[in-house]
Amino acid sequence: MSRKRRLAFFGSPAWAVPVLEALAREHDVALVVTQPDKPRGRGLETQPSPVAARAEELGLAVAKPRRLRKDPEIAGQLCALGLDAAVVAAYGQIIPEALLQIPRYGFLNIHPSLLPKYRGAAPVNWALINGESETGVSIMRLDAGMDTGPVFIQERTAIAPDETAVELSERLRDRGVELLLDVLERLETARPEPQEGEASYAPLLEKEDGRVRWSDPARKVYARHRGVQPWPGSWFEHRGKRVKVLEMKPAKGAGAPGEVLEVGSEGVRVATGESAVELITVQPEGKRPMPATAWARGHAVATGAPLGGG
Repeated sequence: MSRKRRLAFFGSPAWAVPVLEALAREHDVALVVTQPDKPRGRGLETQPSPVAARAEELGLAVAKPRRLRKDPEIAGQLCALGLDAAVVAAYGQIIPEALLQIPRYGFLNIHPSLLPKYRGAAPVNWALINGESETGVSIMRLDAGMDTGPVFIQERTAIAPDETAVELSERLRDRGVELLLDVLERLETARPEPQEGEASYAPLLEKEDGRVRWSDPARKVYARHRGVQPWPGSWFEHRGKRVKVLEMKPAKGAGAPGEVLEVGSEGVRVATGESAVELITVQPEGKRPMPATAWARGHAVATGAPLGGG
């Protein structure tokens, strides 16, 4: 029979919702801490985070402090709950050291990398962009550093050749939930070990990270494309207009980087620094998504023409 733990949960985006749901099924989630409501959608109406919305549906208490470090009430709230542990999954704020000491067994975090590799906010994205063949998920105890705490358990997994950051992050999360539940079951005896090996960092992506680098080999262009999903996405500039690349795949061919090799029935084949890629679906600035072939023909992009983007 599983041990029912008294927990607080810290999370915000849709990615974290399945983690909350699993904890609510198996344990007593006494408080959900999430980011404040923000304007969203076309009408910019103020809406709760996905975690807040799901927590309210589950009948769980919710707190939405603007700044954990400056909130005078959150520490008192947590102290009054008699927590066994707190769980963090993509919360969006640094947890102050004073709060880390409140739960009996501290704060546990699902981190989708093989720590100490890819500490930081975007580990899955950078693993793909950098062409890693494998990655993993770690269950760690938070300390005052940036993902520097000791690790309870981690598991390796191969990265599939066409897997995007969205798909990989969800797969790592789902396995991470299983590992997290196992650690929660054995909190009294679980002994996290200090991280070993060379650390690397995975900062938040910037818009420029999505720019297609035609001079890179095709494998790197495609790896970056998979890694920058869903934001900022792949894009290049052509005749002063930005064009998003929604779908692409590696292809054969050779030419000057950025040179259009073929406007075919299935897509637009473009040379890279080594081999080529095929653009399948694009979205011109201010337009709806469309087949890359239709975009090319509508903009008189012919074989031999250079595409912008670097």
